[in-house]
Amino acid sequence: MNQKNTYKKTEIKCFKQKEKDLYKFLDAKSLSKFIPYKWEKDITILVPCYNEEGNIIDTFNTITSALVETKLSWEIIVIDDASADKSGELICHYIKDHPNYHIILMTRKKNIGLAQNYIEGSFMAKGRYYKLISGDNAEPKQTLAKIFSFLGKADMIIPYPAKIEGFSFMRHMFSKTYTFIVNTIGSHRIKYYNGGALHLTCNVMRWHTDYHGYSFQADIITRLLDQGMSYMEIPVTYQERKTGTSTALKLKNYLSVSHFFLDLLIRRIGRAYRNKK
Repeated sequence: MNQKNTYKKTEIKCFKQKEKDLYKFLDAKSLSKFIPYKWEKDITILVPCYNEEGNIIDTFNTITSALVETKLSWEIIVIDDASADKSGELICHYIKDHPNYHIILMTRKKNIGLAQNYIEGSFMAKGRYYKLISGDNAEPKQTLAKIFSFLGKADMIIPYPAKIEGFSFMRHMFSKTYTFIVNTIGSHRIKYYNGGALHLTCNVMRWHTDYHGYSFQADIITRLLDQGMSYMEIPVTYQERKTGTSTALKLKNYLSVSHFFLDLLIRRIGRAYRNKK
């Protein structure tokens, strides 16, 4: 009889231990420790490209010159989003001329937009960390080198512009207003949401956005903040593209932003309700 009771107590103890381990596993902040995937690289750079024939080669040169000065193992995934210019041809020539660089080109027949390419790129990535660098060469070498130097120091490395060279007054005002509204609705104090934050790849895969417009970066950052993820903000310099025009102020982006604000408000209300329970 005593022996049976001993077995029963042992089983209960084991069950409680397993239950404890299970809840550790389900905790969002520690989820990345349990990802059953062996990352082959330290970092994956996603370079989305849409009609960037005047900027794409400079972008590659900037990225690679910053990366080769680090001790990181890296890869670059380029997604040509159905460009109508010579971007694809230039990318192919660059890859051929630089066989020692691990650069992968994916070409789309139909344009699907930056946000969806960002998501899909994370599932192709072999790097533990993941960063978006647009094909317009907006981030100078010094900026990228500074961001890379903070890799591993937080779940998110969030750059913000200490200086932006060449941006119009309208873009400055839009950016500041956008950041203020996101912080107000979401109850955060982030300085800048659209600077191409450095993320853990698994976090992008797990908490990725469903948006198709301008707000996908703010969406994933706010979701990760709501999960209690750690972050560091670092001041950097950005520069305006040399050729082509930005699509940030187009109508579809205003509609996407409005949708994001509403969704963010609903999440804020839901979070407040759960905290009261």
